Amino acid sequence: MKYLIVGLGNIGAEYENTRHNIGFKTLDALAEASGVFFAPNRLADTATLKFKGRTLILAKPTTYMNLSGKTVAYWMQAEKIPLERVLIITDDLALPFGALRLKGKGSDGGHNGLKSINALLGTQNYPRLRFGVGNEFAKGKQVDYVLGEWDEEEAEKLPERLEQCQKIIKAFCTNTLQRVMSDFNGK
Repeated sequence: MKYLIVGLGNIGAEYENTRHNIGFKTLDALAEASGVFFAPNRLADTATLKFKGRTLILAKPTTYMNLSGKTVAYWMQAEKIPLERVLIITDDLALPFGALRLKGKGSDGGHNGLKSINALLGTQNYPRLRFGVGNEFAKGKQVDYVLGEWDEEEAEKLPERLEQCQKIIKAFCTNTLQRVMSDFNGK
């Protein structure tokens, strides 16, 4: 059984440690912990991870955030993966730093990566793991905030949160969505 796990972010060194790239950072941590490596591929850097009889296609779009939907649509079709076995990992301003929420559907919340995915898939009913980045920014400074780097306190707590993300991703691939949401949301 195949799963498509897409971490949203922007390519390029200048974005590497920004809040907006938490999707990439999450998949990098999972790949490193699992001993797999990303390689350039069509519309994404991809890695394949085997876990409990499942095949996880990890994808970091190379299309930049605003065109993430192209990557998701392509890899779903190329690997014949149904929507319910796709997981999108994204930053979320509406959640405090480090809060993790697995949802089966939802609006884009103003997130350009999710807007692109919604437009190309024609639905917003797909699982996503929302990683809270907080909203400690002045009015009109949202872009600077999400494209800003983690502060010292956040950077210190990040490894533990990334470990929790890995547990959620693996659970998503081996349990029902409801079960995983019940086990992890709010914890």
